[in-house]
Amino acid sequence: METTLTGSRASAAIADLGWRYLLGGIRTTVPVGPLARAAEVAALAVAACGADADGHLALDIRPGRVLLTLQSSEHAAVTDRDVELARRITTAVEEVGLRTEPEIATGAPRSLQLLEIAIDALDIPSIRPFWKAVLGYADEPGADGPGDPLVDPLRQGPAVWFQQMDAARPQRNRIHLDLCVPHDEALRRMDAALAAGGRLLSEAAAPAFWVLADGEGNEVCVTTWQGRDT
Repeated sequence: METTLTGSRASAAIADLGWRYLLGGIRTTVPVGPLARAAEVAALAVAACGADADGHLALDIRPGRVLLTLQSSEHAAVTDRDVELARRITTAVEEVGLRTEPEIATGAPRSLQLLEIAIDALDIPSIRPFWKAVLGYADEPGADGPGDPLVDPLRQGPAVWFQQMDAARPQRNRIHLDLCVPHDEALRRMDAALAAGGRLLSEAAAPAFWVLADGEGNEVCVTTWQGRDT
């Protein structure tokens, strides 16, 4: 029987392994060389997970890096089984002289991150079917209500969630981006955005999220798991 974990429990359990908790999953990268080496690392990870691979592990294999994500497909959340699988994968990777890491301040192109699209709406149940159809998206397990988020069934595109509006707002952008980064990357990423001409609109909900905007007022929230549970 698997036990689902809060963000804080999941984060604490895997932080020393080079994994990070992001939006209901735990993720890491393994820096590698050519694509053939990346495929070898992927095979190692699958072997380390054994029979649990299909229900928990997702892989993105590219020249230079392998991205690994663990999440229970049954619960759409991190469980104690995912934490155990992360430990197994990290051990297997270290045994071949490689490492699992979140790519924070390492000279990598960027750290781990996940992107969401937030749509503000007055009548969420009436527009949700449109976005589900046009994107070819699906419901998450156990989240098929008229106001629930939508996800890419192949887990390649950003999730879409809906924010309730109280009144029409025609002169302001009604779609914004939510960028989830590791909790120890958020301030670094915001500093870079502000130095590039951005503005900090609000930090009232920090460290759950900070609201930033570009020079014309288009908004992005930099989010972390912190401040959302204990």
